[in-house]
Amino acid sequence: MKYVYPVIFENDDGKVGVTVPDIPSTFTFGDDMADAIYMAQDVIAMMLATYEDENKEVPKPSKIEDIKTDGIISLVVADTDEWRKLVDNKAVKKTLTIPSWLNTKAEKAAINFSQTLQEALCTKLGISI
Repeated sequence: MKYVYPVIFENDDGKVGVTVPDIPSTFTFGDDMADAIYMAQDVIAMMLATYEDENKEVPKPSKIEDIKTDGIISLVVADTDEWRKLVDNKAVKKTLTIPSWLNTKAEKAAINFSQTLQEALCTKLGISI
């Protein structure tokens, strides 16, 4: 699900403070404006994914012109589906086939098959562990 919310960006001791006025307790910061926008997307998606998971009503976004601040106001897009793909580490059962001789050697060496497959997939896909 994609959402668009107004976000307030303010100078915060050399960092960029981020406030999402329409979602209670939703604050973060970034090292610079680009990082702050990324962090805003992340925190909005995280908070709204929680609302979705708990079947809570998602807060309605305010009109940008109704927000009063000395900071910078901008609209930020957050996608809860994309966020879930990045953070969902739930285990998924997979069935696979390997040669018997390899299975025997791996079992004798006390190899953790799941961990080894994950490491191999990350290496193959160029993902840092």
